[in-house]
Amino acid sequence: MAKTASRIKAPTQAVRVQSREEVEIAIKQLGDKQRELQRLTTAQNDEIAVITERYAEPLQALKGEIGDQQQAIQAWCESHRDELTLNGKQKTGYFNTGEVQWRTNPPSVRITKADQVLENLKTLGMLEFIRTKEEINKDAILLDPEKAKSVNGISIKSGVEEFVIKPFEQDVK
Repeated sequence: MAKTASRIKAPTQAVRVQSREEVEIAIKQLGDKQRELQRLTTAQNDEIAVITERYAEPLQALKGEIGDQQQAIQAWCESHRDELTLNGKQKTGYFNTGEVQWRTNPPSVRITKADQVLENLKTLGMLEFIRTKEEINKDAILLDPEKAKSVNGISIKSGVEEFVIKPFEQDVK
């Protein structure tokens, strides 16, 4: 089983009220709790796997039956479409137990090989089909932070220290 990272990150704390021995005990307890969390998560996943396996076959069978029934309903409705839609005046056919609907999806665009399409559009002079996106260059701001700070709305966060706790663990292979 792959070992997951067990680092705890948090902002540093200015108040220190514990002794070295208390911190060592707390780190050991933290590692114990992390391992217990991993054990419980594994047990939960094992139970989910059993439930999934138990329901997989009946769910698959029902999906097949539903698909067959939908095809049969659609075939009948297609052959009686004029009757159900009042000769195309409505898009819904009504039954005592439910309704069927014919809906037209809105137009959509599918692009394959976007780089080539962009080049073709440029070559053909169809620039109205090309979107130019304007955005702030954060890399340039970081290169000249003093100048950038003079702009209202820009603040630069730097030197943020984080505190990491890593309990020692054996990696079983």
